[in-house]
Amino acid sequence: MPASRHCTQPAPPTDTPTMPALMPHPLPAFDDNYIWVLTGDDGNALVVDPGDAAPVLAAMAQGLRPTTVLVTHHHHDHIGGLAALLAAIPELEIVAPHDARIPLATRRVDDGDVVRAAGLDFRTLAVPGHTRSHIAFHADDAGTAPLLFCGDTLFSLGCGRLFEGTPAQMLASLDRLAALPGDTRVCCTHEYTLSNAAFALAVDPHNPALQARIDEVRELRARRQPTLPATLARERATNPFLSCDDAAVRAAITARHGRPPADRIETFAALREWKNVFRG
Repeated sequence: MPASRHCTQPAPPTDTPTMPALMPHPLPAFDDNYIWVLTGDDGNALVVDPGDAAPVLAAMAQGLRPTTVLVTHHHHDHIGGLAALLAAIPELEIVAPHDARIPLATRRVDDGDVVRAAGLDFRTLAVPGHTRSHIAFHADDAGTAPLLFCGDTLFSLGCGRLFEGTPAQMLASLDRLAALPGDTRVCCTHEYTLSNAAFALAVDPHNPALQARIDEVRELRARRQPTLPATLARERATNPFLSCDDAAVRAAITARHGRPPADRIETFAALREWKNVFRG
């Protein structure tokens, strides 16, 4: 079960201009995507979900040396840059789930496989829901705190839409991520935190940890800084989609539907449906 939601202290803001080894760095792409890069101690780098090659190629002109690409799922804004990167680096390893909609993968991985990249061992986690073949990559040997590249399954203060999976699948995937160590740095692939905050506040307006996170997010975005990575402990304290057992979240669903949800799956499904139509 997720940890208590009211015991996590706010984490310091994450700045990103020059990031040392073992610190993930988000390259902005499109309107709100992040392409994550991580450089190991040997200077070799991994790239996560390059929907657009241009930001990666620009970083390469400044010295980035990608050797591995990690792909979480097949959506075009996550794989659109693969062809151009492979043309620029023919020896590039592209690690992806078993899904024919990702045609350029050089290695396919299943749940529990280990991928060595940027000097770290990443364990593959199957997290279906957003898509049926969605995976995440978790490294617990990433220096001071573990790393999680979770694609569009978990967002800060939110979660991905259910395009191909069921509420039960997505909730199980989120539970699996929520069970990782609390100091795990969550590297989502969209800058949705501010818009997610409005919904989270509508669900749980009396959560002090959430209000502290919102204050921080507003300050970061005012300075055009990323709100990521976020710690998993902080997400457990503030993200309603990780809190389906929490009394405040269940009360919000009860008030919206006029009856209490039958179980945590119904709670999650109602939250996701509410978020789909929410206009904050």
